[in-house]
Amino acid sequence: MLARVAMRLFIAASLIAVLGGLTFVYVWPPEGMRVTREGVPHFSPPVAHPATGEAIPLERLVQHYKGGGK
Repeated sequence: MLARVAMRLFIAASLIAVLGGLTFVYVWPPEGMRVTREGVPHFSPPVAHPATGEAIPLERLVQHYKGGGK
């Protein structure tokens, strides 16, 4: 009986800790989760390639203009 109550308390505390942590990271994300190393937002839409018009990731375009892309 005591073991069952202790296990339920442990599960409840774990659930509160997990949901609290996920809520905290969602509401106030750390700086590293907002942008990449080059300063590009993680959730940016694809952009049009200047010459061909095909959709390419913004990250690849930034790397190209910084001198590290193909």
